[in-house]
Amino acid sequence: MGFRVIKTAIAALLAILITDALEIPGATSAGLLAILGVDVTRKRSLHSVSSRFFASLLGLVFASVLFQLLGYHYWVLALYILIAFPAISKAHLKEGIVTSSVVVFRVFSGQELDIHIFWTEVQLLMIGLGSAMVVNMIYMPKGEGQLGQIRRQVDGLFSQIFTQISRTLREPSHLWDGKEMIQAGKMVERGIAESNRNLENQMLHPDLAWNVYFYMRKEQLDHIAAMMHLVSQIYEKLPTGIFAAELFDQISQDVIAEEYTGKTEKLLTEVQARFREMELPKTREEFEVRSAILQLSKELEDFLKISKRSKAPTSKVAKQA
Repeated sequence: MGFRVIKTAIAALLAILITDALEIPGATSAGLLAILGVDVTRKRSLHSVSSRFFASLLGLVFASVLFQLLGYHYWVLALYILIAFPAISKAHLKEGIVTSSVVVFRVFSGQELDIHIFWTEVQLLMIGLGSAMVVNMIYMPKGEGQLGQIRRQVDGLFSQIFTQISRTLREPSHLWDGKEMIQAGKMVERGIAESNRNLENQMLHPDLAWNVYFYMRKEQLDHIAAMMHLVSQIYEKLPTGIFAAELFDQISQDVIAEEYTGKTEKLLTEVQARFREMELPKTREEFEVRSAILQLSKELEDFLKISKRSKAPTSKVAKQA
């Protein structure tokens, strides 16, 4: 049983008890409205409840006019749908169409609509939707633990990717299916979705750190994809490949560290200096492979620049590698 189900049950019960205590007819209708009003985040709940409330008021106005002029016939309900639904959508209250229909159909079942009944329906709306919003505002499960778990999985996959790149640089004949790249992409997208949901639960002081982290990883995935393309062009074992492999050995460790260590950046500077000191390629094949390795080091440099400018998702964690 999910937590949202528990919240829905509490909101419905609260709405029914309040309505019954105030001796307002239609306590179960208030409970139904509460069920419709429960949402997954605080901000979405606030938007949803306001949309449903004003859409229902608009629907009641249309229904009042139609029922008074044309009577309580089934075809009038169809006419109501044809007129009210487009109007509610045009008013940017589309989310409240179902709630307004519940209210209007309840009025139709009573075959009567006056100022007293209109006010009763408004009270049911306030109690039902209000109960849902109160329950949503009081507590929403924190996503910090889940976000931390996703971050560790993403970091672990990045580490595996760099380990595979290092092995390929040492052994160009090594075959790798690249499944970690696909998994990392999926986990990053999941992290972005969860961090957005977590952000919608922060009403006063939103913390963007998790969003920054996962969008950083998404940007870095583009550079990793470019690295993989370059690695596929390395078909010969060269000393420059061994030097580059050392870089990816280092970053495979740094990427899962809690702080930006700067070790890979320092080693990259040393390796690039070695490249400049080496003699020029003597064959076309050596030129092609060394060119790919040089571009690979440039992609890694861009990857590290992104890490340095992006903050970590928690105050306890410094910049990620």
